[in-house]
Amino acid sequence: MRGADTWLHGALVTAGEGPEGVLARSLLAYHHIRTGWKIRSGYRAQHVSRDQFEEFHDYLRRAERLLIEAVGIDPSHTLGWHLRLMTARGLELGQSEAKRRYDRLAAHHPGHYPAQSQLLQQLCPKWGGSWEAVHGFADECRRTAAPGGLGAVITVEAHLEHWADLSDAEQHTYWWREGVLESLVEAAEGSVLHPGFERNLSWIRAHTQFAAAFSFSGQPLLAAPHFEALGDLTTEYPWDMISGQPDALWRRHADAAWAAAARKA
Repeated sequence: MRGADTWLHGALVTAGEGPEGVLARSLLAYHHIRTGWKIRSGYRAQHVSRDQFEEFHDYLRRAERLLIEAVGIDPSHTLGWHLRLMTARGLELGQSEAKRRYDRLAAHHPGHYPAQSQLLQQLCPKWGGSWEAVHGFADECRRTAAPGGLGAVITVEAHLEHWADLSDAEQHTYWWREGVLESLVEAAEGSVLHPGFERNLSWIRAHTQFAAAFSFSGQPLLAAPHFEALGDLTTEYPWDMISGQPDALWRRHADAAWAAAARKA
């Protein structure tokens, strides 16, 4: 947003060291992180230039300094630790440091889905992790999630990331690996399809991921309840993982799911 940097700096100057200062630091840090990631782009490292990386890291270091101040003032500040997971990944601080930051957040806010999603990214092989670590963490989130909570959604996110990283030939068989579909069904029933589920800021993303995973696995009937819950809403992720036209891909799979549900009825 044009002028946001100046406005946020001004807000920080007047905010002081109390709760308003914590929020001002976090919002300015978030602005720096968004700017940095936009410069870096979403491409793999080998397709990002040295100049892009230098500018990217410069913005993340600015954000990191602000966030250190924010969580120093309020060690339980959720947004601050959540954003520090993003800077840890971008600055390549490693798995141990990312887990340390996640643990600090989880000590105050267990089952925090956005932070779980950030740590999951860090655990992926593209950021120095492994699929064993990814699925182990997803299983832990699903086991410890409150009924109707979003922790189980990490399971579908893990499968989507793993599936997207495979070759075309491997993708065709991935969803039929032992336990994959069963874990997706269990995760959906324990989270967004649970009677105790309450819509929050992440509900559209959560339903979209299940709709996509069941669609990609050739299970339009299992995808139907998620498309029904979404209506005309969706997110670009994860459709944009495999298509430059995510809207068209969503529409094709949504139509297939609704047709499957109509046939069953």
